[in-house]
Amino acid sequence: MIGRLLRMWWTLAMAALIPTIALAQVVTTPAAGDTPPDSTPAIRIGGTLFTNYTYQTSPPTTDADGNIVKKNSFDVTRAYINVTGTISRLLAFRITPDVSRETSTASSLSGSLQFRLKFAYLQANLDDWMPSGSYARFGIQPTPYLDYSEGIYRYRFQGTMFVERAGYFASADAGASWRLALPSNYGDIHVGVFNGENYNKAEVNDQKALMVRATIRPFATLAGVLQGIRATVFYDGDHYIANGERTRLVGQATFEHKYLSGGFEYLDARDRPSAAADAVETRGNGYSIWVTPRSSRGWEALLRYDHHTPDNRSVFAPAGTAPNATTTLNSQKQNRLIAGVAYWFPLQGTVSSALMVDYDGQRFDNITTLPVHSVGAHALINF
Repeated sequence: MIGRLLRMWWTLAMAALIPTIALAQVVTTPAAGDTPPDSTPAIRIGGTLFTNYTYQTSPPTTDADGNIVKKNSFDVTRAYINVTGTISRLLAFRITPDVSRETSTASSLSGSLQFRLKFAYLQANLDDWMPSGSYARFGIQPTPYLDYSEGIYRYRFQGTMFVERAGYFASADAGASWRLALPSNYGDIHVGVFNGENYNKAEVNDQKALMVRATIRPFATLAGVLQGIRATVFYDGDHYIANGERTRLVGQATFEHKYLSGGFEYLDARDRPSAAADAVETRGNGYSIWVTPRSSRGWEALLRYDHHTPDNRSVFAPAGTAPNATTTLNSQKQNRLIAGVAYWFPLQGTVSSALMVDYDGQRFDNITTLPVHSVGAHALINF
């Protein structure tokens, strides 16, 4: 497994060079390093808000009277209240509740928006002993891969990234982690042990997830476009039960520039919910590619394509999901296309805000599920 990780990491680092060599003379802003922690005791309040209006153009649905209607709704998908603080130069903390909609029909609050704890962790800053930006965390915290990736992608307010939207893992979990920042902003290594059940669920067994993300920025100290290249490998090793494998391996290459950012990620997942001899082991895989060209006046575009094979076994698919009796599981694919235009308002201090209109379409190969198409308007405020 370690050899496979290293080979994928090296391949991504080399592959990322190909589309950018021709642009090597373009000037870009030098990569920013990590800011040393402030030693002054302080508590700060911030917030993040995602709101949207979505109109599903197809397929239609039916209301309580059996009328055919087009589903549409206003919604709030994120409402963080960020409480962060510095206790000393060594210690800091974060407490963040988030909004979620109660979907259980057994609850009297079914359909209501509720607050639940998303982040709650203590952080030990290790800058006095390691490169600036190194730390250790304990508690409910961002998982190593998604938090890092969303900082590059920037369009989480439109929807989740591929690996989360496909249901393979979430953005936060309870555990302990350590991040080592490499000197001169050449990358970082983030290692953690987590419950593995995500932040919104309690631990259910004695198994723990080992997550490792290793990122390299090979041209961090160079001026020019090559500075924006990063290559990442992420491994999530967990078990449903003893000898019941649940692993995810992700390879990623990203590029950042003043006028263009983009990324590619490939996922390989293995799931064996039981250790019984007759238990089924599934292996899913897929990829996502995205690009965000931008102007100097705040306008940006987002183009993204996801391709997912939930189970690549060459056995017949269940009759309820297959269009015919000869359909195999590895021929069933899920595809998503996202295209949108956004306007990012000029920065006002630490406040960032954006408005976006977009199309989000899903198409299914050799699956009886109907295609889903929607258009929407999304808003972001972060301070």
